[in-house]
Amino acid sequence: MPETHLHLCQINTGEEELRQVVCGAPNIKAGIKVMVALPGARIADNYKIKKGKIRGMESLGMVCSLQELGISDSVIPKEFSDGIQILPENAVSGQSVFSYLDLDDEIIELSITPNRADALSMRGVAHEVAAIYDSQVHFEKAELVEVDKAASDVIEVAIESDQVVTYQARVIENVQVAPSPQWLQNLLMNAGIRPINNVVDVTNYILLYFGQPMHAFDLDKFTDKKITARQANNGETLVTLDDVERELVADNIVISVGGQAVALGGVMGGASTEIDNGSTNVVLEAALFNGKSIRKTSGRLNLRSESSSRFEKGINVADLAEALDTAAAMIAALAGGQVLAGVVKAGQVDTNPVPVTAKIDYVNRSLGTDLQYAQIETIFHRLGMEIAPGDGEKPKLLDRLEMALTDQVEEFTVQVPRRRWDITSPADLVEEIARIYGYNNLPTPLPKEDGTAGELTPSQRLRRQVRTVAEGAGLTEIISYALTTPEKAVEFSVAPTTVTELMWTMTVDRSALRQNMVSGMLEIVAYNVARKQKNLAFYEIGKVFEQVGNPKEDLPQEISKFSLALTGLVVEKDFQTTAVPVDFYHAKGIVEALLAKFGLRASFTANNSVAALHPGRTAVISLGEAVIGFVGQVHPQTSKNYGIPETYVAELNLDAIEAAIQPAPAFQEISKFPAVSRDIALLLDQTVEHSEIMAAITSANVKRLTNVTLFDVYAGSNIESGKKSMAYSLTFQNPSDNLTDEEVAGYMAKISTALENLGAEIR
Repeated sequence: MPETHLHLCQINTGEEELRQVVCGAPNIKAGIKVMVALPGARIADNYKIKKGKIRGMESLGMVCSLQELGISDSVIPKEFSDGIQILPENAVSGQSVFSYLDLDDEIIELSITPNRADALSMRGVAHEVAAIYDSQVHFEKAELVEVDKAASDVIEVAIESDQVVTYQARVIENVQVAPSPQWLQNLLMNAGIRPINNVVDVTNYILLYFGQPMHAFDLDKFTDKKITARQANNGETLVTLDDVERELVADNIVISVGGQAVALGGVMGGASTEIDNGSTNVVLEAALFNGKSIRKTSGRLNLRSESSSRFEKGINVADLAEALDTAAAMIAALAGGQVLAGVVKAGQVDTNPVPVTAKIDYVNRSLGTDLQYAQIETIFHRLGMEIAPGDGEKPKLLDRLEMALTDQVEEFTVQVPRRRWDITSPADLVEEIARIYGYNNLPTPLPKEDGTAGELTPSQRLRRQVRTVAEGAGLTEIISYALTTPEKAVEFSVAPTTVTELMWTMTVDRSALRQNMVSGMLEIVAYNVARKQKNLAFYEIGKVFEQVGNPKEDLPQEISKFSLALTGLVVEKDFQTTAVPVDFYHAKGIVEALLAKFGLRASFTANNSVAALHPGRTAVISLGEAVIGFVGQVHPQTSKNYGIPETYVAELNLDAIEAAIQPAPAFQEISKFPAVSRDIALLLDQTVEHSEIMAAITSANVKRLTNVTLFDVYAGSNIESGKKSMAYSLTFQNPSDNLTDEEVAGYMAKISTALENLGAEIR
């Protein structure tokens, strides 16, 4: 590392003698005004300043940067970002810096809901506060002085896009670009915006004050006098103010001069025409762009700005012209220069209030109140909105007055100013009335007895029943991420489809919508195993997303699924019990118990099509001809990749199960007659599966057969090679009579014949 050069400074801190301070800042020099923390003061991170020696030199304080006062790097002026803060010459030595930087001011942080974008400006907030406190707003009007020279002699504007409603511009000549006054820098930094210079800072101030995004161009960098707001050409490029080259598409709005894009409309300006220290002539723009277009542009380019966020949500078009005039007046005052006469504009905006009508009965029914017109009228006067009885037509004034005085008003019409573009329907008027009337003043009656009783939907009922069975089997519910990697998204899918990936991902690990839940569960298993939790039994109910169409045009299909993961021991070893590890049949048993809860009998067919599952210990689960899931062991290599021991998983399609559930069967009385059991042992080829044997037994059509249980499988000595022995217990019962030995023998004969047709030898 290069050696730091230290400076021994003698600083006037308003005391009788100069104070010696050692400073290593690269921009320290004689004759400047700086911020000094004296011994005993505490700066950022509660660090206490003490007297000390640095390289043998006594230091009685610390010369501070804004970072050392706790101000974020993102808002500190770039010229002071790597050194100490240099204050203007009119700063008084010895005075507290906190009042000078407005760090002793009170700051209110507002949480603006998406429907109240009008409050994304200080004027909008002022209207809201005035309504709450039943006061009036007072805004000082900027004094704009124009010279005789017309702005239209210097520039022209045109709109060649249906996404641009209006584009207006003013010209200020002979400006002197310099740092903004300290009060403006303080205001912007407290609002989280980095000060740039006195021209750009004014546009940011207007954004905060009016909520009107604005941009300033260097007129001398224009190649033509005509400014055009148009759609971009496919493949057109623009280097934005952040020095990134952006490739544009036809959906983007651009501001162009001489056929070349100089700004990305509503999002960010271009580097080629930015205001710098050498700029003298400024073009100031204010426009109204289509919010949907701006949102698509900022989303596609991953470029969000204060301007784009306001255009997306809407702006107050009634103040657009005043905002432009105020900005021009402020630039003339702070940067000198002359404002040319007139506004050069294209397109028009309607600034007339919007009438919205509501019935008083509708208001009272919605709020449970008994408000009269006079009370409603008072509320809207507090909100700064004109209100009159009637439906907005033009009845005689005397008729309206009579209606209001006699409380015979049934409906009213509010002239909603353009600054409240969120109010468009009677429901919006009700919301305003409730807010100002006071939610605490609304009555809270008990529900009526004749109300409609609520009930669960079939899907909700199914989920609750599934949880009951799963937790009864000892499983614990977890929730995994719906986003994963493209590889894991289809890792355990029986029939994978096109993966749906996000355009702008925060991390690669969360870039694609999952098509199975097992991969996410295994990550949680691995997390627990790494922390010495080895006996785990998890389940999850959630959504997977399968893409059946074009991922660029069609949304993926959401499917509800149930999944489980088991690893470790079912029963722990102790002095009298042998340890019982989890196996395939334990996982299969939970699945069967779940299906039995809904009266469903599924078939399990060996399957090795999923590479992430063990080829010899995996089965797909079917209801009839439809595959609804799988159960099996995670492939040893996959387990190694996840860092987990032997693990068994299952996944079921809950939507398919819900569709297959039949109405509850009628109650059947329990039989009073005993059941009869018979055992049968079969010698079969090792390739014959249990499902084939069950199908053969079923094909015998023995009406009194009530249960079949496999109780033994053997292959080894005394059994010829390639063969196996399987033993079944068959249960017969007649609900209305005792079974005789002859009847049972007949049943066994039919079943034996069916099994022999399968190739089984009765042992």
